[in-house]
Order: sequence, then C-alpha cells, then structure tokens
Amino acid sequence: MPRKSFDEVIKYTEYAMKTIAQKSMTDEEKKFFIEETRHNFDNHINPGFLAYRKSAGDDDMAMEWISHGDTFEDLNGNEYIDCLGGFGCFNCGHRHPKIVETVKNQLDKQPLSSAELVDANRSLLARILADVTPGDLQYTFFTSSGTEAVECGLKMATLATGRHYFVAFKADFHGKTHGALSLTAKEHYRGPFLPLLQGTRHAPFGDLDYLKKLIDVMEYVGELPAAIIFEPIQGEGGVNVPPDDFIPGIREICTKYDIMMIADEVQAGMGRTGYLFAVDYNNVAPDILCLGKSISGSVVPLSACVCTERAFRGMFPDPLLHSTTTGGNPLATAAGIAAFNVILSEDLPGRAQKAEKMYKEAFAGYLKKYPELLKDFRGRGLFLAMEFCDGDMGYEVVYEAFCRKVLLSGSLINAKTIRVEPPLNISDEHIKKSIEILGECLEIVYNRHFK
Repeated sequence: MPRKSFDEVIKYTEYAMKTIAQKSMTDEEKKFFIEETRHNFDNHINPGFLAYRKSAGDDDMAMEWISHGDTFEDLNGNEYIDCLGGFGCFNCGHRHPKIVETVKNQLDKQPLSSAELVDANRSLLARILADVTPGDLQYTFFTSSGTEAVECGLKMATLATGRHYFVAFKADFHGKTHGALSLTAKEHYRGPFLPLLQGTRHAPFGDLDYLKKLIDVMEYVGELPAAIIFEPIQGEGGVNVPPDDFIPGIREICTKYDIMMIADEVQAGMGRTGYLFAVDYNNVAPDILCLGKSISGSVVPLSACVCTERAFRGMFPDPLLHSTTTGGNPLATAAGIAAFNVILSEDLPGRAQKAEKMYKEAFAGYLKKYPELLKDFRGRGLFLAMEFCDGDMGYEVVYEAFCRKVLLSGSLINAKTIRVEPPLNISDEHIKKSIEILGECLEIVYNRHFK
C-alpha cells in the first residue's frame, strides 16, 4: 500500500482520538465507524479474525464499547452479562473504581519510568506478593503477559539447577512464545513451528504414576528436568481438574529429585478458583509461581514470576541477565497493588466459592434434563465449564446465549467445552439471570436436535 503523507496521518490520528473521547455516537457516526473498523481488521490486523470469533455468530461487528462491573455494552448500547471474564482477566470486574482511581493517580504522576532509577511501586507490589504467596516465595520479576512470566520461570529453573530439560502435561497451555509454546501441548499451535525447545516431555495430566515413571527414566538416562510446569486447573485444555493427590505428588517428586516446581496460575490465580492461588487448595508451595491476567485488576497489562531465593539466585550476580523495558512499570504495578486490596478486602475468593455452588446446582439440573446434549460439568470457584456432546452444539449454545446478551466462549479453537468465568464480583442477580438464560439456550438447542 502507498505510504500516506504525515499530514494525512495526523488528520487520521485526530479522528481516532476524537472517537476514543466519545461516549456515544449518532447512527451515521456508528455506521462509518463500524465500516472503518471492518476495513482496518481486514487490511491491517488479520482478514480471518472477524469470521473466526466464536461468540457473536453472524453479527461479525459486535463491538465492545463501554464496560462496568460484571457487564459491558456494545456500540449500539446493548448490555451483556459477562460470563467469560476475558478468559480470567476480569476477576475484579470491569473498571473497578478503586483500581481505576489508583491508576489515574499514578498516571497524573508518572506512567512509565526511565528503567534506570529505583521504581518504588515495583518494590511495594513485590513485597505484597511475598506476603500473600505460599511457602518461601520471596522474589518477583515483573513482566507484561502470561507467556513472558513462563519464559522467565524457565530461565530461572535452568540457572537454579543447571539443567535444560522440562516436563509439562497433555492439554497444557502455557503461552505461544518460543519457550512457552514448547510446553504448550496442542499440536494446532505447535505444529507450524516445530522443532521447538528440545528436551521437553509431556505426561498425561493427572496421572501421577506415569509422571513418576517418566522422571525415573529421565534420571536413569541423565536427563533430569530443570522444572516440572503445570496448570493447577487446565484452562484452554477444557477446565480439567486433576485428582487431589496430583499436585502434592508433583511437589514430592520435585523435592526428591531437586527439580523446580512451576505453577502456571496465569488464569487460575488471583481468587479465580475460590482460593487466592489455586495451589492453596492442595496446601502446596511451588518454587516458581507464574501470574498474569487479573494481577493488574483488569486495568493495565501485568504479569509476574514469583519465586524462592534459590530459584532467583542465579540472577543475583547479573541482574540484567533477564530484563524487560516496560514490564512492572509504575502504572501497571499501581494497578496490581490496588487489585490485591480489592481481592482481599472484598473477599473475592469467598464470593467465587458462593457463586460456584449456585452455578453447579443449575448445571446438575441441566445434566439430568438434557443428557444427550450436556455430558459433564466441572471446575472450581468461578473457573467452570460445561462439556457438550460435540463442538457444534456447544457453539450453538454460545450463540444463543449471545443473542440473549450473555457472553460465553469455548476454548480458542473448540466449543465442545464452554467456559463459565464471570468476574468474581458478579452480582447474585446476574448469576441467577445468566443461569436462567443458559437454561433457555440448552432447551432451544436440545429441542432442535433431540426432539
């Protein structure tokens, strides 16, 4: 495409900034903006994205515009109950007033720092993480996305153990950067980029006997791993909950063989499972804890790799061996500080446990009423899922819910399992309303296919 003059670009930026400042639009402005957005996605983002999205069905330009609490509005003013929660991003809800106020206060002072002098906010949030995380977790390296936190954890484990092999699990999702993708288990994401990080093994999730045999063989052949990494509850894999002895068993294996235990709680952490951290359910402390998504209170991108002194020791002599320019910036860490205040003071883990009971009671009724359609439900806290007989019918349920102003989604590439992950502060009223609408949607799809 021909390069535009800078005057043209300046004019376009002024249009964009004016649009950002608008709270509402005329019908004519909406029509123009929708067509402009469609053009930009098709020509400058990804031509397949609008057709790919799973929730909105034929309405390929349903556009989020304003959000608040457990709801958001589209450009046309339609209000939706958010039962997806950004795949675990909106634990504190949308635009929590306390978090937004804290971010605005920091924005008025300094959004980013020089990265050369001391950044106080980073130290404050690191102290908070040391105070609330389990075991001897003490040091934090801040990043901006979940996959970066995982990459950092892999490097820490390598430095701490001197080893270069890793073990993850079937159906795990740890991110899509090179190292994290090596641990992610889905061939759909891995295949085009193979070979990835060498020396990575995958074991069946939840199978402790298999894991013990695998580690025994790896020791025998001289290839003990630097780390075993796991999701306490698998998200993208289908909200899979392991047996109660699985995570304590990983801890025992890691202790026996001097292996770093990495808990990837990018999605499961920050109260999502009804516990502040998902490993708290098993009363287990990892050596490295990866956090992201909701650690910033759903306002500014932030992630963190929290670890023991042993795990971080390799970076003491050279603090720039692993670095980031904007990770843990003043704005993001201010949001993180406020997020912990909200999660703890409002007891969002406890609210997640209460909501879990309400949803699971409804799911149990659906399972009895529509057994050919709904095959299972599972999860912990507000990290829940319904499993359908196939992906097409799961998608139909998602679409029918969207038409009734409830947002749900499957995994990234399959709707057989539908995730239910609303904000942890979802109101009882909206829980009941979303349950009612889900029931309507299941009845419609059931009657369509099984009556």
